[in-house]
Amino acid sequence: MTTTQPTDLAVLIGRFQPFHHGHAALLAKALQSAPKVVVILGSAFHARNPKNPFNWQERAAMIANTLSEADRQRVSYIPLRDYYDDKRWASAVLKEVGKQVPAAARIALVGHFKDASSHYLRHFPQWELIEIGSQGDIDATNIRQVLFEAEDMAISLDVVAAAIPLAVRHYLKAWSLLPCYRELVREYAMLKEHKASWSGTPYPPIFSTVDAVVKTAGHVLLIKRKNHPGLGLWALPGGFVEPRERLLQAAIRELEEETTLGVLSNTLPDALVGVEVFDHPDRSLRGRTITHAHFFDLKHEQLPEVEAGDDAASASWVPVHELAGMEELFFDDHFHILNHFLHLTKD
Repeated sequence: MTTTQPTDLAVLIGRFQPFHHGHAALLAKALQSAPKVVVILGSAFHARNPKNPFNWQERAAMIANTLSEADRQRVSYIPLRDYYDDKRWASAVLKEVGKQVPAAARIALVGHFKDASSHYLRHFPQWELIEIGSQGDIDATNIRQVLFEAEDMAISLDVVAAAIPLAVRHYLKAWSLLPCYRELVREYAMLKEHKASWSGTPYPPIFSTVDAVVKTAGHVLLIKRKNHPGLGLWALPGGFVEPRERLLQAAIRELEEETTLGVLSNTLPDALVGVEVFDHPDRSLRGRTITHAHFFDLKHEQLPEVEAGDDAASASWVPVHELAGMEELFFDDHFHILNHFLHLTKD
């Protein structure tokens, strides 16, 4: 439904990776429609990767730089994590927006139905929808491709100049000087090569993996990744299932290979508390990857010895109470897997 009635608050939702002219048109419509605008910055608290290269603070600054001083005062920003669960995500949006206005306030959602990824606009029937049409062939994915593939950032910015506001262009030029940019370029190249290796298959493959959540004495066993993707990020011990393995067997094998956990492997099945499937289509940039996460509670009073092996840079016991503050340091959705089993966040 499209509204022409005055509203108290306009909401704009997106990842804005990066902010481009299509986004700017939506924001301009939001500012025209209400005295206050809330911008929901999706995929917040996520580790940097080629799909989400900018943290939420950088995106907020990027957007603010395109606005007049008067309009900056009218716009506020709400970072929102990925939940990989539509109901939880929509509930979190409603909760955060509800903090901005009285209960009886009239709220409008400004958006554009670009493709299947725009289905989130249907999650808020209690808000009035202000829909605007296409602003041309502008796609953030293509912009990121140019930024990560060209060898000269100045040339890259010239190529995408027609798609992004001038203030964002200046911002990206400065941002590209940060050390994280070169790491993202390397990771992008690795992921591109990986996808090219199976591009000739009749159908895109679906990868089957396992992960191990091992808890004891108030700690969880984690590794730091030694290679791209996710170089240097915290992760759960895990990996791909081999052709002749059962899932539990694969989880125990990966756990032993990556951490050399000082526990007899034949005792681990008795420590298994539960298994959950994590299958969101966007949980991994390597392709469609479905993992079975195995939760082991050793119930030891002392921490067993661990040592990094295989493709892990390190293996460590991390206190559970520290995990909530480490969200932006985790690979893929591994923080969310931990949150599922250990209830780390308030929501």
